[in-house]
Amino acid sequence: MSENKVPEQNGPLVELEKIKEDSNFLRGTIVEGLEDPITGAISDDDNKLLKFHGSYQQDDRDIRDERRRQKLEPAYQFMIRVRTPGGVTTPDQWLTMDDLAHKYGNETMKLTTRQTFQLHGILKRNLKKTMQGMNEALMTTIAACGDINRNVMCNVNPEQSAVHSEVYEWSKKVSDHLLPETNAYHEIWLDDEKVIDSRGTVETEPIYGSTYLPRKFKIGIAVPPSNDIDVFSQDLGFIAILEDGQLKGFNVAVGGGMGMTHGDTKTYPQVSRVIGFCTPEKLTEVAEKVVTIQRDFGNRTDRKNARFKYTIDARGVDWFKNELNERLEWNLDEPRTYHFESNGDRYGWLKGDDKWHLTLFIQNGRIKDFDDYPLRTGLREIARVHTGDFRITPNQNLIIANVTSKNKKQIIELVEKYKLTEGKHYSGLRRNSMACVAFPTCGLAMAESERYLPSLLDKIEVILDEAGISEEEITIRMSGCPNGCSRPSLAEIAFIGKAPGKYNMYLGGGFNGSRLNKLYRENIGEEEILNSLRPIIFQYAKEREQGEHFGDYVIRAGYVEEVLSGLDFHTTSTTSK
Repeated sequence: MSENKVPEQNGPLVELEKIKEDSNFLRGTIVEGLEDPITGAISDDDNKLLKFHGSYQQDDRDIRDERRRQKLEPAYQFMIRVRTPGGVTTPDQWLTMDDLAHKYGNETMKLTTRQTFQLHGILKRNLKKTMQGMNEALMTTIAACGDINRNVMCNVNPEQSAVHSEVYEWSKKVSDHLLPETNAYHEIWLDDEKVIDSRGTVETEPIYGSTYLPRKFKIGIAVPPSNDIDVFSQDLGFIAILEDGQLKGFNVAVGGGMGMTHGDTKTYPQVSRVIGFCTPEKLTEVAEKVVTIQRDFGNRTDRKNARFKYTIDARGVDWFKNELNERLEWNLDEPRTYHFESNGDRYGWLKGDDKWHLTLFIQNGRIKDFDDYPLRTGLREIARVHTGDFRITPNQNLIIANVTSKNKKQIIELVEKYKLTEGKHYSGLRRNSMACVAFPTCGLAMAESERYLPSLLDKIEVILDEAGISEEEITIRMSGCPNGCSRPSLAEIAFIGKAPGKYNMYLGGGFNGSRLNKLYRENIGEEEILNSLRPIIFQYAKEREQGEHFGDYVIRAGYVEEVLSGLDFHTTSTTSK
């Protein structure tokens, strides 16, 4: 067991706690900042509050130095993220996002690892118009970011559409139940009237309180045997329990999270722990009480140790179970048996019930027109004729879902015309790859990710071809910083940025998303990455057992130790080669 110590949660409150307390329930001076024509930015305090409304202030880091030399302020712009529980959107909503990306954004859309859209490159003067455009298509961005419950993920599972539909409805109920009740969003972006009671007091937040949560909170619902949402990475995960094709309820898993800080061993990724079972009708109650425990006990003195995983690790799982049962006034049942096989997507056409579903590989979730690959145009044309829905997968891919047999031929013709199934020719490694945005828009990025991973995969695929295992399914993920938006700590091969062109390389995550990986090489560039992977890949090709995944092999072969808890993530491996 690691000697890591979860820090004492005492001391002065971090500055953001006062900002939230004084914000008048997330209003701050955002309205005034939007109207200031002198700058393309808003104040630091309002930028922190803006996250609760689903937007981040960013700037183009590619031209930051040049603008500084010209004595210009940074090229400020905003990212906007939609809240779409389970990643389900209508064709009209897809077309709206496409149109807004054209009118106000950078002509691209980003499908995120939490099953939603992001638009980048929005200027301050267009921020409100973009929000209103989304609202007109019955979309909202509230609670997509910030110290609050974010987009609720849900297993896509197109081949089990009847069960998926039921589970998806529960994901929407959880999402709606945990929405903040402040009217600030509607006042600022949709021009609603202010809500003030007869005493002149602004509305309250019965679940969150005036300072909301200590940090962001993430919930996801998985349907075995697919763990596509990486349920063990969630602060709160629900695992659907099916018997004879019927939903009986959910196992409850708590305390997962991917973020950490380089060089700080008191921070670490963690996998959640299954603590019990509840029936479907109790799902929202369980979710609410879990959130209130984090509200009341989460660390508000150190944001690096404020995630729910640290709240539980500081006190123990038994303490948490007792606290939850006391707040529920009833006890969770014992967990039910379940089994996960993978956390990836199944590509191509699948039939569920009487409808068809086509899963397309979208490299790193970027929707744009590439040279000889008009992805964005093709999807726009499909949206104009599609009568079903679109589902954004947790792996940044896209399902054209609920296609009728009558409409299938037309969809196939458009897919072929715009070459949208190019992904079927990719290696098993690339089909299981993910990367966060990183440069040029993410202010936290230390190294490239989305723009670099494809070219690195080109070189790794050469090694896989030489070893004769190019079709072997291997998960690989890259993040530009240790915050872990691409969930790298669960991948069989992972790279976390440390500096431009330099990464920490991790090995040994579980193919089904149930096990953390471990540091294998630190602060290395491309040449050392390839030189390190080559012998391992060749040995894996030669020595692997029947059905043995790459992550399992590197542990058995002694390259890294098995990591089943984040408390062991930073321990020195005694068997590393």
